[in-house]
This record gives sequence, structure tokens and C-alpha cells, in this order.
Amino acid sequence: MSHSEPKATAASDVTRVASLGGGVIGQSWTALFLAAGTSVTVFDPDPRAEQRVRQAVDTAWPVLTQLGLTAHGDPGALHFTKDARTAVEGAQFVQESVPEQLGVKHELYAAIEPALDDGTVVASSASGLTLTEMQGGWHDPGRFVLGHPFNPPHLIPLVEVMGNERTASGTVERARTFYEAIGKVTIEVRREVPGHVANRLQAALWREAIHLVNEGVASVEDVDTAVAAGPGLRWAAMGPTMLFHLGAGDGGLAAFCERYADSFNRWFDSLGRPHLDGPTAERLVEGLRPISEKLSVDNLAQQRDALITSMIALARSSRKSPPNAR
Repeated sequence: MSHSEPKATAASDVTRVASLGGGVIGQSWTALFLAAGTSVTVFDPDPRAEQRVRQAVDTAWPVLTQLGLTAHGDPGALHFTKDARTAVEGAQFVQESVPEQLGVKHELYAAIEPALDDGTVVASSASGLTLTEMQGGWHDPGRFVLGHPFNPPHLIPLVEVMGNERTASGTVERARTFYEAIGKVTIEVRREVPGHVANRLQAALWREAIHLVNEGVASVEDVDTAVAAGPGLRWAAMGPTMLFHLGAGDGGLAAFCERYADSFNRWFDSLGRPHLDGPTAERLVEGLRPISEKLSVDNLAQQRDALITSMIALARSSRKSPPNAR
């Protein structure tokens, strides 16, 4: 590669992080970085950002403590600035979570690039923009990667990391090492596609859920229940291909494909292709009304986070104590 390569930075050497953007994603990242024991400087020009971020950190801290992630953390190691250059000065890792407007991101990258230390990695949380599009805001994008979390980042372990031919050697690996050191689970996106990996998977499932509702096969609530009480529980443990590998006994995936190919091909051929148009959105909203009228979004989010926290804690405990452990 013809770029200047960032100096290697071990995850244990990351003591200062810049969190650019104090919205929902940036708030969540900030809480996690603080829990990991780094000092965090948040950049956001909105005068209300500091209050929102501090409140989000206070809310997230008990959950992070329950997951055992705050042993080295200090919620007081939090700083704010309305100047992006100031935020990144001295930071060993930068997480960018500003609005997904290409012009806004390019302007920010141009402002911070001269102020970055040689070894600093910059990762973008972007879900809708591609790495190639965002690289246009850099003079030398060798230090810049995609670091897309799954919302909320302080709770859901997944981070999708991506570089390309313009990314300096070792940058993706350093980003993954840092994320994994603070408790994340990373995958590498090897080729650029809209939505990366996880968003495409959930879009595919939701598309069929919408199709089933549109065709009158089941109600919105029952389709959601079918996922949450059925395959969703298995998917929390393993991915679909591994689960099907287990589904045919000793024969494994090869036997499963041989046994069920005709059934799956028939299902594949009959999957729907709905569009999220006005009438479809109205039908979905109406389907959720019996629940949404009883419970607020905040109440439902608290239920979601409590369940996810319990599942993550149980999964971590199980990994530490395998079934045959005595």
C-alpha cells in the first residue's frame, strides 16, 4: 500500500478516546469507553449535548456494571468541547458518530486530520454511507475504517469493521483489537455493500415479516412473537448456518442441505418482496397499537435492555463455565 501507515497502538495503550457526536449512538459509545477505563472527550456543537450525554452515561452505568465492564471505569473522566480539533488532540482512538450526511462528515474529517497523532485510528459508526464515500473527506484515509456498532453500542457486542485498498496495513486489525479489548465482538466486512452485514440480515427478516402481515398470514404481534419465542432465541446463541449444522445430527450441514434443500428452495421461491410504503407502514403501526397504547417507548426500551442484559450476562457466564466444567 502506498499510504503512510499509522504506528501500531496496542489496545492497552489506549487511554484517551475522542467521541465525535453526542447523539444516541455517540452517547452509548461514550458510556462504554468510560467503562473501559479511558478518558473520553466528546465533540458536539449542540449546547444541549453535554446534559444529554451525561444523563445517558448515568443511565447506562448500572447496566455496564451488571455486565462486569466498569471495574476500571470512571464516569468522571468525561470532557466536552465544541471544537473537533481539540477533541482529537492526544487521542489514540477516535469514534465518529456525527449525522449521516456526507458533507457533514467530510467537513469534520478535513478539520481533524491535521490534528491527529500518527498512531491514531479513526472509526466511523456510519450505517447508511459507504467507506468509499466517506474516504473522500480525507487527504490520506489510511488511518480511517468503518466501525459500525449495533444499537445500543454499550450493550450489543457486535461491531462491523471494514477497510479497503486505501486503508493502511494493520489499521483494521488495530481497530478490532481495541474494540475486543473493551468487550465488543467484531466481524470484518470484506466487500462493500449497502447496509454492511447485520443490517442486511435484519432487513431480510423484516421484509418477510411485513410480507406475512400484508398477506394476512399472521398479525404484527404474532409475527413478532414467532421470532422472539422461536428462532430469535436460537440466534442469540449461534448463527443460522451453525444451527442448521446441528439440525441434522451427526451428518452435519451436508446432511441438512441434502435433506431439506427442496423445502428451503420452495420457501425461498415464495418469499415476498414488499415495500415500506405508506399503507404498509400504517398497517404495521396499527398492528402494534394494542401494545404501544399501554407502554411508552421508554418502557419498552427498558424491557428490551433488561432482557438483553440478562441474556448477555448469562452467555458470558456460560462461556467461562463450559457444560462439562466441575
